[in-house]
Amino acid sequence: MRLHDIGPAPGARKKRKRIGRGPGSGTGKTAGRGEKGQKSRSGYSRRWGFEGGQMPLVRRVPKRGFTNIFREEYAEVNVGRLGRFESGSEVTPEALVDKGLLRQSETLRVKLLGKGEIDRPLTVHVHKVSAGARTKIESAGGKVVIIGGEAAES
Repeated sequence: MRLHDIGPAPGARKKRKRIGRGPGSGTGKTAGRGEKGQKSRSGYSRRWGFEGGQMPLVRRVPKRGFTNIFREEYAEVNVGRLGRFESGSEVTPEALVDKGLLRQSETLRVKLLGKGEIDRPLTVHVHKVSAGARTKIESAGGKVVIIGGEAAES
């Protein structure tokens, strides 16, 4: 085998189908667009949700619920994922980003949840913490500090 013998596997490279190039090509005349009508014309693009003139589904179904404009989004981190930190270290939202546990855009507000186990004392700085997560951190000898000074936990 020489360098000039190397090529793609059989069937890996496929020729482009040239449509509308005469009856011998197999896709001549209507070029795979069926027969007459709006969809056979060039430049056709149907509006999203258009159902041929009947009342579209999105308008037939009634609206429900509302959007709470005061809702606060939290990036959630479970206790079990804090095993990446060394014993006795400070865990802040920025440190969570550095360790790859959060994305940069999620560092606005962080909530600590209680899934998983932890075996080392850590000082965790978060905006909110669940009761189970607080218990696990403190039983491992660590401490939870609420950012913003809120004493309430939920």
